[in-house]
Amino acid sequence: MTDKLNQAEQDILLKIAREALETSVQAKRLPTIDLSALPKALQQDGASFVTLSISGTLRGCIGALEAYQPLARDVQEHAVAAALQDYRFPNVRPAELKNIEIEVSVLSPRTPLDYNGPDDLINKLRPGVDGVVLQDGPRKATFLPQVWDQLPNPEQFLSQLSLKMGAPADIWRKKPLKVNTYQVQEFQE
Repeated sequence: MTDKLNQAEQDILLKIAREALETSVQAKRLPTIDLSALPKALQQDGASFVTLSISGTLRGCIGALEAYQPLARDVQEHAVAAALQDYRFPNVRPAELKNIEIEVSVLSPRTPLDYNGPDDLINKLRPGVDGVVLQDGPRKATFLPQVWDQLPNPEQFLSQLSLKMGAPADIWRKKPLKVNTYQVQEFQE
C-alpha cells in the first residue's frame, strides 16, 4: 500500500468482502473476480485484514502481513477466512449475516524496528498509528493499529501481543524480539 485507496476503490473492496462473506457462509460458490474490470490499485498485489464484528464485538479477523496476490482477491480470501476459519470463534451462521459489520484494513509493507531494551521499544512505538508484529523464533503475532483503541498503554499492548504469540506476557521485557511495524488504511461499511 503506497497510495491511499479512493472512495470508489474502498467501496469495491467492501462489496467484494460482503459477497464473499455471504456466499461462503451460505455454502455457495464464491463469485469469480474479473481483475481486468477493476481499478489498477485493486489488481496490484496487496496485503489486507478483514475484520467482522457484531455491535462492535469482534466476530472474526484474518489477514496477511505480506502481499502475495492481487488486493481484490486478498480481501475476498480473508473475508471467507474471517467468517469460517478464525479458530477463536465458531463459524459465522447465516442468521448472523444481517448483523455483521465488515472492516477492511489494507497494510503498508512492514518496517523493522530497531531498539535497545524494553524502554526504548516503548518509546519508539506510535500508539494508534503503527500495527506491530512481534516475533520470537518461529512464533509470531500481530495487532493492527486499531487495537490501540482497546489497549492504549504500550506495556499492556506488548504484553497482550506476547500472549497472542503464545509466549509469556513479559517476554518483550526479558529478551530481544524481532519487531516490525506497519500502517493501515482502514474502512468499513
